[in-house]
Amino acid sequence: MTDDKKPRDRAGADGAGEQDKAAPGAGKAGAGEAAHDKTASQGAPENQASERQAPEGQAAPGGSKWGGQGDTGGDPAADPADSDPAARVAELEAEKAELRDQLLRALADVENTRRRLQRELDEKMKYATAPLAKDLLGVADNLGRALGAVPAEVREQEAVKSLIAGVEMTEKALMEAFAKHGIERIEPAGEKLDPHRHEAMMEIQDPSKPAGTVAQVFEAGYELRGRLLRPARVAVAKGGPAPGGEAAEPGSTVDTKA
Repeated sequence: MTDDKKPRDRAGADGAGEQDKAAPGAGKAGAGEAAHDKTASQGAPENQASERQAPEGQAAPGGSKWGGQGDTGGDPAADPADSDPAARVAELEAEKAELRDQLLRALADVENTRRRLQRELDEKMKYATAPLAKDLLGVADNLGRALGAVPAEVREQEAVKSLIAGVEMTEKALMEAFAKHGIERIEPAGEKLDPHRHEAMMEIQDPSKPAGTVAQVFEAGYELRGRLLRPARVAVAKGGPAPGGEAAEPGSTVDTKA
């Protein structure tokens, strides 16, 4: 039994020796980790101090609030207006004056546009019936021609008298409707020729009437609230005395400057 124990003791001694050899290496590794933890623990307070000195949203010393270098946006000395309140006030006053001028100009443009549109609308409303009135002028002319075409010798007949009365009443109702809507008839017989309202169709030798006046009306004219719908077609007298009382010279009977 003594012999069997000896080999076992020797094997145990050999294993312990190997463990002792490995222990120095393990000790070195443990010492390295301890040193690293110590360095990290020493650097942490510095980082915490840096975070306390530069909170979020504020610029760190020597840089901007984003940590950039050379940013002078937060330096009051970089903006001359901030350092000089009077200059800043003058700048703001100039800006206010410019904006006020722009506002007044815009308001004036809007007011002018409103007035122009209102004037155009009023004019359109005032002369809205002009197309219809022009179409009805022919009806008024035909009623007048119908009355003028009846011979004098048959006007006294009972049947004809009733017909004439009906046509006259129709013409009168039409003229009243025209007057209601601002349409006036132009009958320039005996008036001085007005090229803006009369259309001279011919000249008539009539010494009894002043030269340059309307001697005969072929077709009456009409105007709507001062605007000409149709000029009156007339014949102009010639050969008579001038409007001033003197005899008219040949070739100068029509006053084209009227």
